[in-house]
Amino acid sequence: MQNMKRVFAALALLGVALAASADEAAVRRMMQGKLRDTGTIESVQKAPWGDLYEVIVRGPDGPQILYVDGAASVIIAGQVIEAKSGNNLTEERKRKLTAIKWESLPFEWAITSVRGTGRRKIAVLSDPNCPFCKRFETDLQKLDDITVHILPYAVIRPESVRQSKAVWCSKDRVKAWNDLMFNRVEPQAGTSCDNPIDKLIAFGRKLGANSTPTWFLETGERYTGALPLEDTRKLLDQASPPKR
Repeated sequence: MQNMKRVFAALALLGVALAASADEAAVRRMMQGKLRDTGTIESVQKAPWGDLYEVIVRGPDGPQILYVDGAASVIIAGQVIEAKSGNNLTEERKRKLTAIKWESLPFEWAITSVRGTGRRKIAVLSDPNCPFCKRFETDLQKLDDITVHILPYAVIRPESVRQSKAVWCSKDRVKAWNDLMFNRVEPQAGTSCDNPIDKLIAFGRKLGANSTPTWFLETGERYTGALPLEDTRKLLDQASPPKR
């Protein structure tokens, strides 16, 4: 009798799983018909809250998270905020989707500076004419025990390409970059040396980095924009904790 109960319970769970799978497949078909050639559906799954499905759509700018009802009659393209904690659940999910392997970043193309032990690690796609990059890098200058990899991502203005190449061709790249970023002192070097600037632009676009600064922690998680200094410090300490 006990064995029969277990069989019935297993069959019931299987039925629920098959029903959910069928619903997800139906949502995928309906959404693909609506999207047509604007993107490719990577995944469909039941959202962990509400009576909605999470649909991940891959487009030229990277993954987009949509929420739809079971009939795909309502499509929500926006942010979901958890009322109790205030956490942005959509952003948290997107960071997981866009995370990369830290070691896959092209550090040989970076302008790297180390302060103190260098235990905190960050890589920043930065444009020399980006005001938010300047603010973010100014805050990073206030942190000790940090390794900063600047990946010049010259996409804002045409002169950003020339300036970034001249920085790379400078004898002291860190000084040349900081002089340009913080003091608007143009680098005096030429631009004809072998440099990775065009490759970095292609690399950033392949990642779907459509704003600056775009930055990565040692965990591979991606962030955009200039967060308050204390928020950045907290994230760095979580990603690169002190060794004991």
